[in-house]
Amino acid sequence: MKKARILIAEDNDLNRENLADLLSENGCEVKAVSNGREAMDAFTCDKYDLVITDLRMPHVDGMELLKFIKKINPENIVVMITGYATVNNAVKAMKMGAFDYITKPLKKDFVMLAIERALSHAKLKEENITLQSHLKEKYDFGKLTAYSDNMKNVLEKIKKVASSDSTVAIYGESGTGKELVARALHFNSGRKACPLVMVNCGAIPEELLESELFGHEKGAFTGAIRGRTGRFELANGGTIFLDEIGDMSPSLQVKVLRVIQERQFERIGGMKTIDVDVRIITATNQDLEKAVAEKRFREDLFYRINVIPIHLPPLRERKADIPVLANHFLRTFNKSKKKNIEGLSPEAMNCLTKYHWPGNVRELQNLAEMLVVMKEYDKIELKDLPDKIRLNSGGTERTISGVELPDGGLGLNETIGQFEKDLLQKALQKSGGVKNRAAKLLSLNRTTFVEKLKRYKIS
Repeated sequence: MKKARILIAEDNDLNRENLADLLSENGCEVKAVSNGREAMDAFTCDKYDLVITDLRMPHVDGMELLKFIKKINPENIVVMITGYATVNNAVKAMKMGAFDYITKPLKKDFVMLAIERALSHAKLKEENITLQSHLKEKYDFGKLTAYSDNMKNVLEKIKKVASSDSTVAIYGESGTGKELVARALHFNSGRKACPLVMVNCGAIPEELLESELFGHEKGAFTGAIRGRTGRFELANGGTIFLDEIGDMSPSLQVKVLRVIQERQFERIGGMKTIDVDVRIITATNQDLEKAVAEKRFREDLFYRINVIPIHLPPLRERKADIPVLANHFLRTFNKSKKKNIEGLSPEAMNCLTKYHWPGNVRELQNLAEMLVVMKEYDKIELKDLPDKIRLNSGGTERTISGVELPDGGLGLNETIGQFEKDLLQKALQKSGGVKNRAAKLLSLNRTTFVEKLKRYKIS
């Protein structure tokens, strides 16, 4: 057992000594006192992973001690000791926050089992608190830097919205960071200790999405060999992020609307109504107002999710942020790849700021990773950048009929192939990886689209 600090409050000398010896032999650091008053003094002066207290003691009994501990630190683990005649009181104590109880006479195996369970639970809680702290630090608004005015305005809005429970709709092109904004909103809210459940509505087939969101009962449909908990249920107390909600079918939009309005739903094939308390954040790269006008998206659902809209500008509209983001990504990948790239040359940085960035921040991040992996040392120079960025940055190139032509010329077949490959990748990004939709964006049938992916080795 991991070494832990335990406070024992027991007025019976023999029980107190036997319990202290048992826990000490198993590697615990133990402080044992004979009544509740001494336990209060000890708890006030020091920190303990676990408190074990007898239910009946002179001066201050175990129930009063439990209330005292929970008032000071609601997360502290408390285990009660009781005789068989007072088990009902021990159960009452558990309702008040005690973790477990041990009955007298104390038996070594039962005592150690209860203590190990309690310490294991304490460890999990501590790890969860540490994780939440790391996540909060990772998504702390103070660490998000923006130099462009439009992005500064967006960050200011996000800060104001985070602490509320209001429904938020995030709009932006693929790769602009909609998921990062959703995470920042959650981990800077009062719900941060509860789950953040992510659902990509565009990546899950329509016939499966309802089960993903609401769950199903055993036998609800062919193949439902066991019951399943849905994402809304898993997010109870926390936040659910419905990414690409614009791709959701009209029939499913009705059911999501009901959850937003009434905060309850039924699993597929179920009769029981389930109540949920969730904050809803949605995101899309579509113009939902246009979708409403074209009858592709329900107007009533639109107004329910569009309580606080946040529009993320594409990277091409926040040029001032490109050097900051590029250097940030280089430092990050320097650390993870154990490299020491010294940054970008002025020519290379100038090229990046002039590039159109159809893939937005995600494209810049991927470029930074590739450059760090491929470069051994020194600075990133203009020649290190991919042709498609150098040829489309509007630098010293001449433009003929909309095609950028460098002074040194280019290979026609190679350029056309790269252009086709870029279009395929962009269609996949816009469709959330769904090949049927990506093929339609390029007016191709699915078979032709898949063959082209194989030809260019696009996963």
